Amino acid sequence: MANSGDLFGVSAPATTKELKQERAIRTRERVLASAAEAFAAKGYPAVTILDVAQAAGLTKGAVYFHYENKDALAVAVTELFNRRIGEIAHAVEELCLPPVSAVAELLIRTAVAFRDETALQAGARLQLERQLIGAQIPLPYEGYTHLITSWLAKDVAPVEADGDDRTARQALSSATTLATVLVSAFFGAQHISWVLNNRADLAERTIAVVRTIIPCAEEDIELCPSAPRR
Repeated sequence: MANSGDLFGVSAPATTKELKQERAIRTRERVLASAAEAFAAKGYPAVTILDVAQAAGLTKGAVYFHYENKDALAVAVTELFNRRIGEIAHAVEELCLPPVSAVAELLIRTAVAFRDETALQAGARLQLERQLIGAQIPLPYEGYTHLITSWLAKDVAPVEADGDDRTARQALSSATTLATVLVSAFFGAQHISWVLNNRADLAERTIAVVRTIIPCAEEDIELCPSAPRR
């Protein structure tokens, strides 16, 4: 016999197990969001599991059900930070901008995310406090630097037919150096902007970094959808 829900085009209700799984996922996400807010506001040493539980509207037991301890929460927030950076980078890649424009757009979008998103603010603070965390967290900004290097190296001269690839190696070395300097300057600006202005001026500082380190980048910046117009 046909199910009455099927007759009227209505799916059968989710099973109790599925509902519990969905509820557990939502609870885990709420715990993670509350932990990010706490780490961003107070720093790793000052945060307790009770702080996270109260912010999430849960018991300490509910937090421990999802995360073994505060270290596990710090690792999870750091992973969330890295995923969000990856999402920003993917969105920029889809724009198919010229290499320098893509780099500038990535830095600007990252700056805006640092200004507006708690997960990134928490991740940045945890990186500064990594020595206080009793668990291994990913090294900061390595993937970010590699990505920028790869974008800047897209104009590397092709290897010559005789096998002399010195020009290509030099170009790649220059791209690596430029990427390292850009990332160092950007995250330094991020920290200074946080301390002085709660990151309110980070986007403007980021544009200044790009213009200063790549003086010929003005036309490339003009192609960036997120760049403020003069």
